[in-house]
Amino acid sequence: MGKIIVAGIGPGDEADITPAVLEAVRGADAIVGYKYYFQFVEHCLKDGCMCVDTGMKKERERAEEALRLAGEGKTVVVVSSGDAGIYGMAPLIYEMSEKRGGNVDVEVLPGISAFQKAASLLGAPIGHDLCLISLSDLMTPWEVIERRIRAAAAGDFVTAVYNPKSHGRYWQLYRLQELFLKYRSAETPVGYVRQAGREEQEVKTTTLSSFDPEDVNMFTVVIIGNSQTFVSGGKMITPRGYYREEPTGGEKVGQDIMIRSFRTIQSELRRKDWPLGHKWALLHAIHTTADFDMERILLTDPLAVERLYEKVRTGELRTIVTDVTMVVSGIRKGALQRLGVEAKCYLGDPRAAEMAASSEGMTRTQAGIRLAAEEHPDALFVFGNAPTALMELCDLIRKGKARPSGIIAAPVGFVHVRESKQMVKPFREIPKIIVEGRKGGSNLAATLCNAILTFDDAEQLKPGKDL
Repeated sequence: MGKIIVAGIGPGDEADITPAVLEAVRGADAIVGYKYYFQFVEHCLKDGCMCVDTGMKKERERAEEALRLAGEGKTVVVVSSGDAGIYGMAPLIYEMSEKRGGNVDVEVLPGISAFQKAASLLGAPIGHDLCLISLSDLMTPWEVIERRIRAAAAGDFVTAVYNPKSHGRYWQLYRLQELFLKYRSAETPVGYVRQAGREEQEVKTTTLSSFDPEDVNMFTVVIIGNSQTFVSGGKMITPRGYYREEPTGGEKVGQDIMIRSFRTIQSELRRKDWPLGHKWALLHAIHTTADFDMERILLTDPLAVERLYEKVRTGELRTIVTDVTMVVSGIRKGALQRLGVEAKCYLGDPRAAEMAASSEGMTRTQAGIRLAAEEHPDALFVFGNAPTALMELCDLIRKGKARPSGIIAAPVGFVHVRESKQMVKPFREIPKIIVEGRKGGSNLAATLCNAILTFDDAEQLKPGKDL
């Protein structure tokens, strides 16, 4: 009785064929495979080696011929592109051999798969948990494929897509993109390689929202990154976590916990395509409160976070004024020091106490804001407790006595809270972040400040560097 060796010959470059496969080919009495693949191994064939080639979609015929030849006592090598066990001939050979009594010795030799070759050309996108999905519905119902796509997207797996398109299968890749955008950021890196390892090879990177399925054909492998994947120097990189886990102190541990928390929150958001600045503020708000209602009630003016961060970065914004000292306590001191920003609260200023005592109906927080507006009229004003202080600022703006760089409106409570937040909305030229309704608080106001100060980490979803 002969033997069948099912060998993966890699994606198409002779340099990617393993020595074990080449040795098997040299010793074969017969080679069976799709005729296109013969060009990669024919130079290794011994004299008298029989070549049995077939066209596409003739897998069963190839397997039957291999078993017949092995039954005659021949050593048969069945060649399969990439790895023979990944969408290749190995499972079929084993299945057919078992049904015929299993009296033929079958061996599988691994090869470099197309997704591995594509990944190496793209950089290091498969550095963490990943899955492979074929969009071919010839033998798998589309309902099953779609269920697997949803699971991969929701599970934050790096995902390699095989058989993304064919002449008759044109819409499935569009559907995959639509499904992934329900679970992943629009900025998720996507790489795709056409004809990996061959002369016609093309390598491209883009984002999930910008990815164009029309730029893909049946010879393309698409790799979608996970929530940690980033692009640097044109290369996709999915970190495994070793860098974060270097034993450099408690800060790294805290940052790692925060990163994983943000990933969890992002995966549970109802809407996946929030603009980056709004999403960054939203993730901070939910991380602080564990309240997913923030997705409904957190409002940001268009590009508010981006605009305020740019003012900080360029030095235009140097002062943050808060209504109460608890907000100052929650703003990260490392971020303030790194960016050269001062956070101040006038609530404890003796002048505020004196002003409130001498003015009927004025609270100390109102007085503090009035003093702050005199000394820092262009500050970022942040409110996490006192609606009367926010109302005071609105009055000062209308009188031309304050011109804030931005406003964070998150007072909490039951009296005048809703009204104070409505009062600030007409100032359309001022970038604002508002927590609608009764909810808010000092911790929430502080974390929204932190979101602004760390916006440069938003695209890579790496919070917590100033912990």
